[in-house]
Parts: sequence; structure tokens; C-alpha cells
Amino acid sequence: QVHVVESGGGLVQPGESLRLSCTTSENIRDFDLLSWYRQAPGKQREFVASIISSGKPDYAASVKGRFTISIENAKNTLDLQMNSLKVADTAVYYCNVWSSASGDFWGQGTEVTVSV
Repeated sequence: QVHVVESGGGLVQPGESLRLSCTTSENIRDFDLLSWYRQAPGKQREFVASIISSGKPDYAASVKGRFTISIENAKNTLDLQMNSLKVADTAVYYCNVWSSASGDFWGQGTEVTVSV
């Protein structure tokens, strides 16, 4: 069983930044695909960003240019730098890790609230 834990959520105002981190019980580089998803109140969970083991990132159109996903080797974390936050970014953010060897694992989520 792989344990996944997200951190870094909080309450910010529109235009501000937050940095989320996801740590796992295994080496973060052991996973083939690392992703962030989010679920806003009353809505379905949606894709935010992903990065494959070779480092190529992918982003949802709604966050492209504002969010940056990265693998931080020194900390063994998957980070999501979120800039120019909008009220529409308010959601619980989830980390997902997948490998062909271990399967698919989710964290419990970290809450991000963007409000004036």
C-alpha cells in the first residue's frame, strides 16, 4: 500500500499564490505518472496537471500559464505552484500517483480556498 499525503492548502485572496506538495511512502521517481486533480463543491473531480517520469508536464486549459507542476527530488515531493489564483480555483486538491508495478493511489486532499 502506497501512502500519499498532500499539504500546503489554505485561504488566500484572488491574485495570490500557494504551493502544494504531495509526498509518498515510496520514492516519488518510482511512479510513471504523477498528477494533481481538484474537486470543487458540488462538482466532479477534474484534472489539473500531470507529469510523467521523464519530466514532460501537461495542464488543464483553465490553469495553463498560472500553475506549474514539478518533481522535487531533494524533498521527494510532487509540487504544484499556483500563481494568480482565482475564486474559481477553490477546491480540494488531490494528488494521484500511478505506476505499472504498483497501481493507482490517491491522497486525502488539501483544501484551497480563494476568496476576497
